[in-house]
Amino acid sequence: MDSKQMRKVWIASLVGSSIEWFDYFLYGTVAALVFNQLFFVTEDPSVGTILAYASFALAFFIRPFGGVIFSHIGDRIGRKKTLVITLSLMGVATFGMGLLPTYQAIGVWAPILLITLRLVQGLGIGGEWGGALLLAVEYAPKEKRGLYGSIPQMGVTIGMVLGTVALSIMTLLPEGSFMTWGWRIPFIFSALLVVFGLWIRKGIEETPSFKKVKESGEIPKLPIVDTLKYHWREVLIAIGAKVVETAPFYIFSTFVVSYATTNLGFSRTAVLNSVMIATIVTTILIPIMGSLSDKVGRKKLYVAGTIGMILFAFPYFWMLHQQSVALLVIATIIGLGVIWSPITAVLGTMFSEIFDAKVRYTGITLGYQIGAAVAGGTAPLVAASLLLKFNDSYIPVACYIIFTAVISLLAIWAVKDRSQENLDDISKVDAENAKEKSNVSNALGKA
Repeated sequence: MDSKQMRKVWIASLVGSSIEWFDYFLYGTVAALVFNQLFFVTEDPSVGTILAYASFALAFFIRPFGGVIFSHIGDRIGRKKTLVITLSLMGVATFGMGLLPTYQAIGVWAPILLITLRLVQGLGIGGEWGGALLLAVEYAPKEKRGLYGSIPQMGVTIGMVLGTVALSIMTLLPEGSFMTWGWRIPFIFSALLVVFGLWIRKGIEETPSFKKVKESGEIPKLPIVDTLKYHWREVLIAIGAKVVETAPFYIFSTFVVSYATTNLGFSRTAVLNSVMIATIVTTILIPIMGSLSDKVGRKKLYVAGTIGMILFAFPYFWMLHQQSVALLVIATIIGLGVIWSPITAVLGTMFSEIFDAKVRYTGITLGYQIGAAVAGGTAPLVAASLLLKFNDSYIPVACYIIFTAVISLLAIWAVKDRSQENLDDISKVDAENAKEKSNVSNALGKA
């Protein structure tokens, strides 16, 4: 494949995840600033805020359902077509939010429509990641699979940076203008990103791995049934491996904002700036770590990052408690930038190397989205609850970070590093092994 086509594949896999995280970050911030006042109108402002945040959390729980629906389509009709559908859904939902009339204009229909669009957004997001990852990994030459698989992971940090920049510009407006029309601009602007993403994706052919499955006539009727029957171990491994990648991320990027401002007296700007700087460092390091995994192996790099997470849990909080802005920035860069980047860079490629091509979209999506719903969406809540229970002591929160790392180390203990194998050869061996194990367990069951 020529370098021009390869560049298109990179952009196509990156643009969707960047938009996804841009939307996610945007909604989360605007929910607390705008939606609680304009859509969730109640006599008690705090109830409005809780309702706004509940609508934000909804997408986390709808994502696995979106994952099941779209990974089914992705394993049946192809990666490319599915990615066009998921991106269109996300785009229509976000654009629609920017045009929604408020509670004052249409009453109770305003929050109902907002929640409906949020659910549509969640469905699209659920199917997006797996397709974007496979687009990159299944096109990649064997010796660069780690680098290519790390590209969609950069979308998380790029989306967060874009969201932060957009919101910073918007909040420069006078309060009245911001509440009337200013908050709508980034939602409407995201439609341009979606159109660009669709244009790029239209110009790409189906991935080589899916073409081979189609030619062999081995497309499964119900990919989810085959996945849970023959690959349930791999799904559990993927859920476990996702834990250390998702929970500490939300502690370093979301929980720290309220903790450092409320408990330690930092200004909100100082904390957000430290997260922003760390996010830029992460964006630069992710492809470097992905490329490094092609030389040293995915598992080694993942284990190194996870052990780093265990060793840094207590020093991280100690540095925050020195109440120095410089140490806050350094701590966030080490946690989010240096230690988290190798884990997230190799995660997707490692997932795709443990599943057979016939059910790869379904397998990686189930592992990723269930892991994200269980460990990611709940992380700030768990951390805040631990603070409350243990009189604002950070020790239980640091222990919680260590606990997530131990779960992930146990999950990938038996995973074989396959960075030097061809993706389609892995599929054949895995398919035969899975069928063999299933036949053995069926025979034992009958006996």
